[in-house]
Amino acid sequence: MKLHLLGKLNLGGRVPRITLAELAIFLGVLGPGIITANVDNDAGGITTYSIAGAHFGYSLLWTLIPITVALFVVQEMCARMGVVTGKGLADLIRENFGVKPTVILLLGIIIANLGTTTAEFAGIAASMEIFGVSKYVSVPVAAVLVWLVVVKGNYHSIEKIFLLASSVYITYIVSGLLLHPDWKFLFSQTITPSISLDSGYLYMVVGVVGTTIAPWMQFYLQSTVVEKGVKVSEYKYTKWDVYVGCVITDVVSYFIIFTCAATIFAHGIRIETAKDAALALFPLAGSYSAWLFAFGLLNASLFAASILPLSTAYFLCEGMGWDSGLNKRFWDAPQFYLLYTLLIAIGAAIILVPDAPLLTIMVLSQVINGSLLPLVLVFMLLLINSKKLMGEYTNSNAFNAVAWATTIIMSILTLLLVATALVSGTGK
Repeated sequence: MKLHLLGKLNLGGRVPRITLAELAIFLGVLGPGIITANVDNDAGGITTYSIAGAHFGYSLLWTLIPITVALFVVQEMCARMGVVTGKGLADLIRENFGVKPTVILLLGIIIANLGTTTAEFAGIAASMEIFGVSKYVSVPVAAVLVWLVVVKGNYHSIEKIFLLASSVYITYIVSGLLLHPDWKFLFSQTITPSISLDSGYLYMVVGVVGTTIAPWMQFYLQSTVVEKGVKVSEYKYTKWDVYVGCVITDVVSYFIIFTCAATIFAHGIRIETAKDAALALFPLAGSYSAWLFAFGLLNASLFAASILPLSTAYFLCEGMGWDSGLNKRFWDAPQFYLLYTLLIAIGAAIILVPDAPLLTIMVLSQVINGSLLPLVLVFMLLLINSKKLMGEYTNSNAFNAVAWATTIIMSILTLLLVATALVSGTGK
């Protein structure tokens, strides 16, 4: 039996088809790509996109086109390595480049992810304050919730919860649709690059691009592809899981920028956080749009507060050769779960400290992530082009050209983000 997916195209009357068996395989492998890409729109990402729209209107929409291509390239390589080798990225780096670079990456990512996890709990506190709940209630409850979800579940049950959380990002799309956008105008803004040499504009361009690819994403995606047990024969379906995830996450980003541009920017209001954006939407876009925006921030923060410590636990245990995985019980992989627990506990506790230096923590994590990203991307490209490791699944020459160009551009932009973060963080 065949299913019609896209309807008739003007291609000699041919109709794209997919068998029920193929659809079943796709649904079976679906998960790691969509989940990893969506977590990229965490509290920090939402704040960046909100400020981009609120301060610069529609002029940054065009950046999402190359951003999506960059996501395609990097995430596809990680998923392919996981399927072909059956090993996580940290495992491969340790085995092929030695313990020293692995330890450097390990220490850097632990520190960076702790700072980012703290930022996620800050997002939980900020979003719940919009709903009238004190952070001294919301943060401890959220910490216990995300801990229980992971420690008490297994891979398949947790993946279902994460996929459900991914679907909640539709609130940002609905929030934008409630504004009845002018699609013709938006299309023209999207395909027409807007270039400005203004330092604030350049900083925001670097910020928007720099939030796209973080080191933790690569480790988490590859580890979950391995734990899911995707076979090489099923890889074409995992590739589409990755591509669909990249498109979804950037569509969400698109609507966040558009919503803030159509309302906050149009009224000349300055904001500094995603919470400011949600509050500003109440008188400008109506309560439904504002509540949806705030709820989206809560969901994104909870989602990322679960994933980031998990990615760190995967990386550390793979790098050290310890047992890891969501299908193992607590005492079968104690280092894995203890690290996960510790990161959540510290991240939540910092938010509850009065006058905690949240800005310093966020800047530090951003700087470390930006410093590590070029190294991680180069390792990935060296690994995926190893015939011994990948066999016939190495990059083609054309794909290598795109991948190296993406790596170089992303590295330059991310290092610029590090420099600007250091300048803003020191007040210079």
